This record gives sequence, C-alpha cells and structure tokens, in this order.
Amino acid sequence: MNNTQTITIKDAQPSDAATILHFINELAIYEKEPDAVKTDEQAILKTLFSEGATAHSIICLDGDEAIGFAVYFYNYSTWLGKNGLYLEDLYVSPDSRGKGAGKLIMQHLARQALAKDCGRFEWVVLDWNQPAIDFYNSMGAEPQNEWIIYRLTGQALIDFAEK
Repeated sequence: MNNTQTITIKDAQPSDAATILHFINELAIYEKEPDAVKTDEQAILKTLFSEGATAHSIICLDGDEAIGFAVYFYNYSTWLGKNGLYLEDLYVSPDSRGKGAGKLIMQHLARQALAKDCGRFEWVVLDWNQPAIDFYNSMGAEPQNEWIIYRLTGQALIDFAEK
C-alpha cells in the first residue's frame, strides 16, 4: 500500500551534505560500485551549495526521516531551443521503497522542469536495473535506445585536454 501522506520533498540545504553523501554511498553499493565514490562532504558543499553551483539536490522525507534524494542539473537542447532537466541520481532507501517516494521525487522534478520551461526531463538507468526500468516505463518515459553514452574521465580526460 502506498502511503504518501507523510512523504515530502524539500530542497537540500548545506546541513544535508552528510545525508547526501550517505545516500551517494548507498547508491554506489546498490549499483555494484562501492569503491567508485571519491567525493566527501566538503566537495558536496562546494559543488551543490556554493554560489554559482550548477547542480541541485532534493531530499525526500518520511516525517522527519530522510529516506531518499535526487541530484539534478539543467542541460540544453539545441533542437528544442530550451533547457532540459537532467536527473543525475535518484535513490530511495530499500526499507522505504514501495511507499511512493520515488514517484513523488520524479513528479517534483517534472514540475520543476515545467516551472523552468524545460523541454524535456531525462536520465539514464543501468541496463540490469529492471525495477527502475519498470518504474520509468510505468511513468510513460521512453527509452532512447539509439543513443550511446560516451565519457572521458580521469587520466583519459587529462591526456585528451593536453593534446
């Protein structure tokens, strides 16, 4: 049974940095990459809460308890001539799944996208994460199977930039 009456969404504040880091680590474990997290509270404070920060975070609460989070930023669609909202991470603690928290987070972000006149709201999902794929399909989201994600990171990024 979904009981969303006590579930709320709030904009994250600097005092939420430790909570955000906790959820980032939980997400990394879920995504089978527990050693991939290189950030810390100071980096979160700098990148999410400093003047000019380009990424944003929200916290999902059940009463007073933080049960999930999302990190997002705005990108741009040249074809639409509009910004888009890109969801970087969404996570709800396992004990809190099935209460409608994920849906509320996604609806909150969809409303944010519309309020900012975004032309789209997009994200990626790991191909083995069938519960998430089913959830996104149930929302009416459509997979963009023709696109391949590329990434430069670490030494490859440095080497390429310095050529």
